[in-house]
Amino acid sequence: MSTTHPRARSAGPVLALLANAFTWGVSWWPFRQLQAMGLHPLWATTLIYVLAALAILAWRPSALRQFLGHPALWLIFVGSGVTNATFNWSVSIGDVVRVVLLFYLMPLWSLLLARVILKEQLTRSAIVRVAMALAGAALVLSEGGGHAGTQRGGLLPDALAVLGGFAFALNNVMLKRESAQPQQGRALAMFLGGVVVAGTTAVASSWAGSAGVHWPAASTTWVLPAIGLAFVFMASNLCLQYGAARLSAAATAVVMPCEVLFAALTSVWWGGAALHASVLAGGALILTATLASVLEKR
Repeated sequence: MSTTHPRARSAGPVLALLANAFTWGVSWWPFRQLQAMGLHPLWATTLIYVLAALAILAWRPSALRQFLGHPALWLIFVGSGVTNATFNWSVSIGDVVRVVLLFYLMPLWSLLLARVILKEQLTRSAIVRVAMALAGAALVLSEGGGHAGTQRGGLLPDALAVLGGFAFALNNVMLKRESAQPQQGRALAMFLGGVVVAGTTAVASSWAGSAGVHWPAASTTWVLPAIGLAFVFMASNLCLQYGAARLSAAATAVVMPCEVLFAALTSVWWGGAALHASVLAGGALILTATLASVLEKR
């Protein structure tokens, strides 16, 4: 009698998700380099997502009709657009670890939005996770931040990070609600959101000269790096689609917080950041709440 052994799971999907997390974890560095060349992160985000949206339309022209024909996709449009604009802006002007941790308050917002939009019940354990996330955020915010980026940006990076986490939670809840919609329509909604929200904010802020946002410098030095970064982000998105389609949602959510690790290490090595005890403790609480929210047995 022969015995069969379970096939070992391929490491490909996990590596793909790690590549995506690495891209976002170190994205602060190229955005700061582009900003030093005269291209603000909002303008860089606009360029990146213009190229991505054009690639989707070239691949599936029908995606535009799907997007326009389903009003619910407009919430994904808004959620994705605000997420990308605020995250890319905040990591380029603030303390990287602090920003990423505040962004990862996302599970708190997901619970509240799921209660309102999906009518999911709040369990006792969910309330405990909310309390953990809020306590972690309080510890992170209690550290004034000696990093020059935080001093230069003031409260703006913190506010952008929290808003970005909320928008990302809205985006995820709506993706779950609209999971029956064609994939290309949802993808186009996300990319167009990045174009319109980041582009509109960039134009308005540059016109008013507010928040340190300026029109792109009349120089060609940033053109090729920006296009290269656009292709990196498109490849990162493909890695996310590949990995998330082949792993459970819980496994995906466990891998993705590696972004915090990559952001922390590179901000210390490349940016001279200091990891304070209160930030580490707060980050531990936030990430524990994040992992608990996806590992809890339904």
